[in-house]
Amino acid sequence: MVESGPGLRSGATPLAVRMRPTSLDEVAGQRHLLTPGSPLVALAGDRSGESGSVSVILWGPPGTGKTTLAQAIARSSGRKFVELSAVTAGVRDVRQVMEEARASRDLYGLSTVLFLDEIHRFTKAQQDALLPGVENGWVILVAATTENPSFSVISPLLSRSLLLTLELLSDDDLGVLVDRAVADARGLAGRVTLDPEARAAIVRLASGDARRALTALEAAAVSAAAMPVEATDGSAEPGADGAAADDDAADDDEAGEPEAGDDAGASAPPLITADIVARAVDRALLRYDRNGDEHYDVISAFIKSVRGSDVDAALHYLARMIEAGEDPRFIARRIIVLASEDIGLADPQALGVAVAAADAVQFIGMPEGRIPLAQAVVHLATAPKSNAAYLGIDKAIADVRAGKAGRVPKHLRDAHYPGAKRLGHGKGYRYPHDDAIGVVAQEYLPDTLRGAVYYEPTEHGNEREVSARLAKLRRIVRGGR
Repeated sequence: MVESGPGLRSGATPLAVRMRPTSLDEVAGQRHLLTPGSPLVALAGDRSGESGSVSVILWGPPGTGKTTLAQAIARSSGRKFVELSAVTAGVRDVRQVMEEARASRDLYGLSTVLFLDEIHRFTKAQQDALLPGVENGWVILVAATTENPSFSVISPLLSRSLLLTLELLSDDDLGVLVDRAVADARGLAGRVTLDPEARAAIVRLASGDARRALTALEAAAVSAAAMPVEATDGSAEPGADGAAADDDAADDDEAGEPEAGDDAGASAPPLITADIVARAVDRALLRYDRNGDEHYDVISAFIKSVRGSDVDAALHYLARMIEAGEDPRFIARRIIVLASEDIGLADPQALGVAVAAADAVQFIGMPEGRIPLAQAVVHLATAPKSNAAYLGIDKAIADVRAGKAGRVPKHLRDAHYPGAKRLGHGKGYRYPHDDAIGVVAQEYLPDTLRGAVYYEPTEHGNEREVSARLAKLRRIVRGGR
């Protein structure tokens, strides 16, 4: 039987909104922006609202606390607070705020904090309307954006504001938020209990997004509360003839009204399990600990699949990492390493594709970032492979560490400072561009390493051409050796 008592939610207000911090002290994460004396702390700590403060642009992924910080400042500061959304506000709304802010300053000496959400959605004309107020100090702009302000905010506004970058919340920060939401009167007020595995699942699914974590918790709490309550331990079970039920009824008749406290603890609060979380968010919970064995196993399988040219396996492991909430920047870094370590000059474009994918993920974020990541993975997995450059630098480093360095040949030493020529520096150096083919016979390695070979290209892809050209270059440069 489903309980019909007080619901888990207050009206239609989402849990993520109810749990917004009322002060900067309650904000989880972003400690790099909340150190004593920082612009945000100074803005929030100005109770009088009379001292000047710089406008700020908060740039970060969704769910990292941009709106939360702005509202915490509003509750803490003595300034007037106005909130606009770039989705609904127009130039007229902005100008009206500016006029009212100027009047507040001139009449009462009180500045206005204007929080503008999603400023990247404002057109150039709308952003231009902000300039007079920011320039003259009528308003202190606190703008939020998920897109790179260098591309979405006009230069005059950027130059008048301080750009603050928010980071994804850590697992520890998300855990604090989830625990607080379960216990806090504004949240679930202890009406549910959270299994440790369910807590870990919610944190993992959130991927650094506080709003996503609280939304998943709320959905799981509603699901847990709606499930039938199982019989409590030790309850009497009726026998075959129903005697137990009759005895219970007789006891009730004799006892009259139940004493206060008889029902207390009769049924424990609904328990949120990992299975309930999975059903509530309609998403499989992958066994993937970002700090455990599964993390290393999956990334190892991903790297080996790309190296082994199995594009389907590579995409599978990429999908597992994405769905498990792996940091996309970590994935992008591994793709860049793969492009040089396992492909190299066999496909010179591979590194450029990998770096472009990393830039794209940084620029557009997730979930859209999965698309350039997948494109890069497909390119790398299907490209010809060579680890020659990787092996070459490791061999060269091994020689250097073994003491095989030697003096730089005199004709290669710097001859630009006074007295260098007297020491013979640069004497005999042959300038390759003076030669008809642009290559000359000349010793470049120290004497102790003459004839050393570090880079040995394969016959795969573009390196086949590199191999033939390199053989000719070495014959010319080394005089036939």
